[in-house]
Amino acid sequence: MQTGAAAFLAPSICKKAKDLLRDVQQLGRQQGPIRGDVEMSKAPFDFWQDHSVTYLEMAFKPDRMEPLAAPDGVGHHTGECGDTVAMFLKLHGDTITQVAFQVQGCMNTIASANAVAELIEGKPLDAAWEVTPEKVIAFLETLPKGHHHCAELAVGALYRALADLRSKQQHPWRKMYGKSR
Repeated sequence: MQTGAAAFLAPSICKKAKDLLRDVQQLGRQQGPIRGDVEMSKAPFDFWQDHSVTYLEMAFKPDRMEPLAAPDGVGHHTGECGDTVAMFLKLHGDTITQVAFQVQGCMNTIASANAVAELIEGKPLDAAWEVTPEKVIAFLETLPKGHHHCAELAVGALYRALADLRSKQQHPWRKMYGKSR
């Protein structure tokens, strides 16, 4: 019987992802806890147990992973790692009513983009400018240190979408013709 985050998310995660992660974990166990001829005193990393429930939810939540029709703001950002995030925003008055994104990249980038969406949806436009990579990392709780750039990438796409939105507000004709700076 699974416990913790694995039990909570097991029904919502596709079987293929579970099988792939089980294979990776099994490979790690076969190779043992030795790296570079130095015995590691730490237990092997267990993806399902060692990540926070929040991280797992954001990494596997698919409901925002598509472009919006006629968004008010769009931002694309590509990191040095090659991952790309496209962020789409819809506004009603001064409130962000809908956030969606597309990611070409790793699970950590998906989790970061979903965290950004979670932090800004339903909030005033000014609050979105206050989202930082550090806030995304804190929200996710267990984003690996080697992947903090994923949070920077998602926030960069957000800032570009906010700048596009501001440009379209200042020059409304650009939205009609799909042109922005």
